[in-house]
Amino acid sequence: MVRSATAAVQRKDRVAHIRFSPAEFDALEAAASEAGMTVSAFVRSLSMEGAGVRPFLADRDRAVLNLLADGMRAVGGNLNQIARAINTGRLPGEENIAGSIKDAHRVATTLAYELAEMTRHAAASRRGEGG
Repeated sequence: MVRSATAAVQRKDRVAHIRFSPAEFDALEAAASEAGMTVSAFVRSLSMEGAGVRPFLADRDRAVLNLLADGMRAVGGNLNQIARAINTGRLPGEENIAGSIKDAHRVATTLAYELAEMTRHAAASRRGEGG
């Protein structure tokens, strides 16, 4: 039987020995199980991501996070201006305060949703499901 070049590249015949305390290994087993992976596949996946061989975030994820970070900076600037006004004795308009709070809530809610989606996609990708 002739193996393809792809199969030879994917064969995992190199071993790295890693020591864990019992508590660390229990946590590792639980995390791997939750991700639907073996401990070996889980450690390999995290190691490759950490080494930069396989990026943790896809280009789309990075773009979304950059946009959300820009939104957070803008909201933070608005809230900072409101705080300065209050600290100097000026009371900003109620609509400015309410608008800034709504903006902060929208950005925070979107950020939480996107992080949950990224986590779901990353877990599916680790399991080889493609997300």
